[in-house]
Amino acid sequence: MDKMHPSRRGVLGGAMAVAAVAATGATGATGATASAKSGETPTLWREFKAAPYTHPQIPYVARAGARSGARSLPRPKAVANVRDYGARPDGTSDAAPAINRALADAGRRGGGTVVVPPGEYRVDGIIRIAHDNVVLRGAGSTRTTLRATKSLTELIGPYGSRYGGDKSSWSWAGGLIWLCPQSRWDALTTAITAKAWPFEGWTGNRRDAWETLSAVAPARRGDRTLRVTDTSRLHEGDLVLLRLADDADHTLLEHMAGGGEGPEGYVWDDKTKLTSYVPYEWPVRITSVKKSTVTLERPLPLDVREEWDPRLTTHVKALTGAGVEALTLEAVETPQSPHLLDKGYNGVTFQCAYDCWADDIVVRHVDNGFGLVSASACTLRRTRVTGRGAHHPYFCREGSHDNLIEDFRIDERTVPAPSGTQLHGINVEGLSSYNVWSRGVMEMGTFDSHRGMPFANVRTDITVDNDGSHGGDASAGPLFGARFTHWNIRVTNERAGLMKIDGLAPYSATVGINEVREFGQIDVPDFSGDLHSRIELYGTTGVVRPRNLYEAQREVEGEGA
Repeated sequence: MDKMHPSRRGVLGGAMAVAAVAATGATGATGATASAKSGETPTLWREFKAAPYTHPQIPYVARAGARSGARSLPRPKAVANVRDYGARPDGTSDAAPAINRALADAGRRGGGTVVVPPGEYRVDGIIRIAHDNVVLRGAGSTRTTLRATKSLTELIGPYGSRYGGDKSSWSWAGGLIWLCPQSRWDALTTAITAKAWPFEGWTGNRRDAWETLSAVAPARRGDRTLRVTDTSRLHEGDLVLLRLADDADHTLLEHMAGGGEGPEGYVWDDKTKLTSYVPYEWPVRITSVKKSTVTLERPLPLDVREEWDPRLTTHVKALTGAGVEALTLEAVETPQSPHLLDKGYNGVTFQCAYDCWADDIVVRHVDNGFGLVSASACTLRRTRVTGRGAHHPYFCREGSHDNLIEDFRIDERTVPAPSGTQLHGINVEGLSSYNVWSRGVMEMGTFDSHRGMPFANVRTDITVDNDGSHGGDASAGPLFGARFTHWNIRVTNERAGLMKIDGLAPYSATVGINEVREFGQIDVPDFSGDLHSRIELYGTTGVVRPRNLYEAQREVEGEGA
């Protein structure tokens, strides 16, 4: 794609400088700086504050992230040092077995931190965090490096697609550091080696590993209290699934798209990949049980209607309270594979994980960077994708909800992209909802949707050189469901695609974005008629107040909204 600016890094630097001025309130000579200092509050924000749980365009995401978005993550005591298990920071001997023995021992003790001292460790296998409350912690991303020598194809085997074709599912699944509960890992890898390509989420390889705990009475989006028919198996602190099944008229999918003429007139029946994603499964923790009611730690993401057979159910064993911190994972540098044929030199992936996190992690020379696969309420903080260029720097799929990715960075690739490859960016798909990307710098990539109608996701306070493209099969349905919000976005190459979404996404909000224009990949809306989308403060940079939608919502929650 032709660059429409003289220097990518120069323009990125300029946009970041404007953002920094806005953040600090520093004065300057230009009108843009003066305007950024004073700021403007959009009508949408005033509306949201009046009805934060039910606003038609802006989702309530104040509780996204581990421990409902807590700033402080747990710091479990150190219980193991990988050096004591035989790991050597010499860059030549395989440290993976020692690291995994230390992690397993920590799990058997009930949790704790496994320390990786400074140095360079060769790893010839997958690093697996499979037990609750276990944290793998290096000495800092500039001091501890794991050098991975093999791909997931070499370590587990080829991984085809359950939808057919010759695609490699390592193009969007798995990690060389993989946070996944032991029983789920065993089931997944057994299915992959048997070439029985599995579903990857909370209810098992065939989506049948669940039991009903209770039926649920109708409720509205934003409610936190549910009436249930049976509390005998529901307890404070339990992690349960809210399960919503679609009906023959696809009214659940219509509701996820915001309802109205467009979704009601859309043809859903032939979107077989999309319809395979329902029932919608939303993990949530119960905070109290009283008589015939339960209270949830987060507001309901959707209405609960009788025709959707609403239930609270069990799920496969989840991984909770686990993390990876303060290290770099560097894969052996190989050319990027042709599109959808990745070998699986992937970074860090969370799967069937809840209240887990990554902090101060760099991945280099990876096919795919950081993955959320049926992961919910996880925080990725101070993460970075760098090196030869990735297919999906970040991917969020298979019904991942309520995650927070903040202070993230995608560096410009260090080598030219080989022919036949694709770059996406920060990806969301597969009915994933209420996820937040906040305070990011993207020297390449885009705000990617792979169809599968993700909904109610937020990107805020991000500088992006918008040179990526989106993917997605036609059978996966719409690019966007309702309540996507792009807030305070600085597009350095002025490309509109997937940034300015008032003409694409139903019931969406585009607020505080500089002037952009269509070139490169250009999309048309999936739904006909009025999209009921909103746009404010278009053509501005650093002017919108609040600057960061997620952080502002956190403040509103603190005020007791």
